[in-house]
Amino acid sequence: MKTAALLLILAATGLAQQPSVENAKLESRAASGPLASQLSQLGAGPSWVAYSEPIIPGQHGDMCSWNRNGNYTDNGRNPSAPMRLEGDTALVVLIRMENGRPGELRVTSPDCRLDAGGLPFYWLTGVSTAESLAWLKTQAAGTHSDTAIMAISLHQGPAADQTLDDLTAATQPAEVRKRAAFWLGNSRGAHGIATLKRMLAADTDANVRDRVVFALSQSKDPAGIPLVVDAARTDKDPHIRGQALFWLAQKAAAQISREAIQNAIANDPDSAVRERAVSALSQLPNGEGVPALIDLAKNHRDPAVRKKAMTSLGQSKDPRALDFFAQVLKP
Repeated sequence: MKTAALLLILAATGLAQQPSVENAKLESRAASGPLASQLSQLGAGPSWVAYSEPIIPGQHGDMCSWNRNGNYTDNGRNPSAPMRLEGDTALVVLIRMENGRPGELRVTSPDCRLDAGGLPFYWLTGVSTAESLAWLKTQAAGTHSDTAIMAISLHQGPAADQTLDDLTAATQPAEVRKRAAFWLGNSRGAHGIATLKRMLAADTDANVRDRVVFALSQSKDPAGIPLVVDAARTDKDPHIRGQALFWLAQKAAAQISREAIQNAIANDPDSAVRERAVSALSQLPNGEGVPALIDLAKNHRDPAVRKKAMTSLGQSKDPRALDFFAQVLKP
């Protein structure tokens, strides 16, 4: 009973979500008011500031195993932490303050073991989700854009959905819209799909729409791939149709991919898209596109498609392709 009571007290104060911190001048502070104001009150630094927020369910990755250079390391996890089969319950936002400004932004989890390098380490308790999202949004177009938008996408609740939606507005820089699109597809389920569908229809930047198609292909929501198939068939931009075919070949079930790709080869009015579709056939797993490539090389009316099919067969190194070439080249 005493242990349960202690855990309730820790949860109420926010300490239950605090990671293990070593080599630090550790101080816990209760947050109040805007997060930007809280950070400004901690001095010029250098120092580390951290706080915790509830994380969206189903995140099964280990956020302890990457250092600041993006290299994998196997010693970042607290050895006493359990293996969370259903994913983390919280994320930790880490901010390195230097000269009174954020100099680095990272996202980790309470199960990680941190070394602060002897610097002051301020653990802020009671940072509201609204304050966290508001501050991260101010970082979304700056040096820390990638990490800030990822952190937003990992927050629980509809406020995070709305913050990501705000970052897809036409008034936002294209790079911000692209990053928001990726995380909408990667993390936000049905809501993310709905926003990406709107972006695909309305955004005027081809590069942003390209990223939207990729994000749809990466989503775990079953509504994502049908939208990629629709883009491959009907999008007004030949480049987007070609990109949709490429990602279908990479991600979709083989039957869906073959149908969409062969439809493009047969019906797309743009020759570049037809050639891109031939390349997509060669990317189907386990050589599943080889029979269709052989048929195209033999029979398609477009010489460019036949040539592309021959090239793709030559690059495949598939025994069936070798047999086909042996028949073609037989004296």
